[in-house]
Amino acid sequence: MPSQFSMTRRVAFSETDLAGIVHFANFYRYMEDAEHAFYRSLGFSVHPVESKIGWPRVKASCDFRLPLRFEEEFEVELLIEEVRSKAVRYRFHIWKTAPRALAAVGEMVVVCVNLSAGKMHAIAIPDSWKAHLQPASADMLETLK
Repeated sequence: MPSQFSMTRRVAFSETDLAGIVHFANFYRYMEDAEHAFYRSLGFSVHPVESKIGWPRVKASCDFRLPLRFEEEFEVELLIEEVRSKAVRYRFHIWKTAPRALAAVGEMVVVCVNLSAGKMHAIAIPDSWKAHLQPASADMLETLK
């Protein structure tokens, strides 16, 4: 069961401001992109139409430490911090790759919901999903806060 996932990408021009620095809102997109890639790596989708479940965000935060600039390569590391009956808490580290330096630390909490009734309500995470979600070890989580 994975508790960690990472993906690497490059800053696109459209993600920067006039100074060539990534606009803060894009860090949230990077975190969400990593979450989606993580679930795809497990054979799932965050929007599985056939099962009528969804994963809305109920909390998202990010501490910005260093700017990312146009054309810079970076890595987004996702750690599962906590798995509850209806929710998952992620921690994200966004790393500049050359030289390796921590650009941001983020957190996101998502809740499993039923979408079929026309109105969202929280439900237990299906066993088929929960079987693939393992919280990271305490020492992995303590390394960077």
